[in-house]
Amino acid sequence: MTTPGPAAQPPASRADARVNRERILTVAREVFAESGPEASLNAIARRAGVGPGTLYRHFPNRQALVVALVRDRVLALQALAEELPASHSPDDALAAWLTALLAHARLHQGTGVAALLDETADLGIDCHRLVLDSAAAILSRAQHEGTARSDLDVGDLVRLVAGIALTTTRDDEPGLPERLLGLVLDAVRRGGGGGAES
Repeated sequence: MTTPGPAAQPPASRADARVNRERILTVAREVFAESGPEASLNAIARRAGVGPGTLYRHFPNRQALVVALVRDRVLALQALAEELPASHSPDDALAAWLTALLAHARLHQGTGVAALLDETADLGIDCHRLVLDSAAAILSRAQHEGTARSDLDVGDLVRLVAGIALTTTRDDEPGLPERLLGLVLDAVRRGGGGGAES
């Protein structure tokens, strides 16, 4: 009777794989924010506590990782648009959601903007449509309450936020993107900025 050899190590479970993927994405957001879109993928793997092979199994190249980050952020924006009305006034919900949208649009020096404006971007979901629908839900509530201009088109609002993202960089003066967004919010509010409903 032969003695069985050592048992082979079982493959990582699906739960383990999901945990690794989420950890990689969380760390990648931090590293890209610190070092820009050309940050080392090996550095991301080290900080996430996984081997490079694990990272590349989930994300075979830099583009795949960036696409996953953008996709997750868009889905988070959609969830936020559904959650905010329960705890915020229409004006506060609009300001909070547009602030989150701006943070997304500035992701990876323009990759986030592409998801906002490019209807043909292949990200596995229609990010452009999801963002527009989420923005419309938040804006229409403020318009219905009479606190936001009724003549404002949701596509124009998203383009204004994308424009702020495209024209500001990490090297600009601190607070510039937020200050520009504040000007947009002033114009959005009913009667603000000398608009049509003043």
